[in-house]
Amino acid sequence: MCVFCKIVSGEIPSVKVYEDEGFLAFMDIGPVNKGHVLVIPKKHAETFVDLTEEEAAELFKRVNRIAKAVKLGLGADGLNIIINVGKASGQEVFHVHTHIIPRFENDGMKFGWRKLSYNDNEMEEYAERIRKAITPNDD
Repeated sequence: MCVFCKIVSGEIPSVKVYEDEGFLAFMDIGPVNKGHVLVIPKKHAETFVDLTEEEAAELFKRVNRIAKAVKLGLGADGLNIIINVGKASGQEVFHVHTHIIPRFENDGMKFGWRKLSYNDNEMEEYAERIRKAITPNDD
């Protein structure tokens, strides 16, 4: 059983900020900024892409609700909402979770990324590879 499943079961204590039948939001024990919250589905899934579209939509309903509360409740100037998918992205706990990190002007935290460029038709080639991999919508 993973650490987040143990939190869901009550085997490991947590400081909860929200809970319903299918989801749990609790304080991160190693926060980027104070007020950093994790939102998880209670049902185990290793990564975000392992969720169905319906499960992902339900997760993001809770993320939206909790993010608004973090911003309002803490008077945050902004938020980072992050999901890491897989080890290469920095995922350390393999139970899907969304980080909601309150941000404040001059808090000293910097998220940055490099900016690459595409050659010739490379952007279109990448887009086509992605388009071909999109599964049809069942709606």
